[in-house]
Parts: sequence; C-alpha cells; structure tokens
Amino acid sequence: MTYQTVHLESTLNYDIEQTIGFLLAKAHQRGYALFKERLNPYRLTPQQFCLLAFLWKRDALTQTELSENTGVDRTTMGGLIDRLAKDGLVQRLPHPDDRRAYRICLTERGKSLEEDLCPLAREVRERFLAQLTPNEQETLRVLLGKLRT
Repeated sequence: MTYQTVHLESTLNYDIEQTIGFLLAKAHQRGYALFKERLNPYRLTPQQFCLLAFLWKRDALTQTELSENTGVDRTTMGGLIDRLAKDGLVQRLPHPDDRRAYRICLTERGKSLEEDLCPLAREVRERFLAQLTPNEQETLRVLLGKLRT
C-alpha cells in the first residue's frame, strides 16, 4: 500500500461521532432528558420552562418578543403559550398599543413556580456539567454564546 492509498482511505473515513454537530446534539439530548425528568412532576417540558423563565425575567412580552428571545418559531410558540394558558400559568392580555397583539402575562400560579423551578434548574445544570471544572464550564458558555450568534 502506498502513502497515497493510505491517505485516501483515511480521508474517506468520516467519524461522525467526533463532529461538533453530533456532539452538540447528543449533549443537548442528555441535558434535555435530565431536565425533562425533573420537570415531569410539574407537568412541564423544558421548552415551557424556558418560556416561563423569560417571563420571570420580564413579564408581559408579546408572542413575537418571546419567539425572538427564545429562537422558537411563532407557530411553535403559540402552542407552548396555549398549553401554559390551559394549565393556568399564563394569560393573554390585550396589548395597550397594538390591537392585533397580545401580551403574555404570568398568572399568580405561574409566578409562584419560579421559587420551585429555579433551584431545580440549577440542580440539573450542576448535575449535567459535573464533569467540567468551573473554568471549563465558563469556556463552554462563552463558546456556545459565540456559536449562537
């Protein structure tokens, strides 16, 4: 076998399991599963928690603002809001400046979940990142932030 043949074979062997996309997807799946398991008693999904967390930070956002902040398309966001409204966690209120828009507002029940769910989210994050040093965690956060933009 010549050098050229060996080099050609090694370039044809694409190790999918070592690609950034594959590793990010698998890491996301693992983190999602851990979080979903802890949210099950609350009958919430990680996506619903995300929406609530944005509203805990700044209540009364429009569906468009929530879509832009979370990166979730408007149709999917509508379904998330419908489910949270059905469960009494948020309500749609008329927008004071735009008759076509609604503000998504937390109910008292939705607000009260912050006290239980934020510590739970921290616990899941700590478990998920336990194999990384604090320095590695910060580096990962910075790098993922760069990739997000």
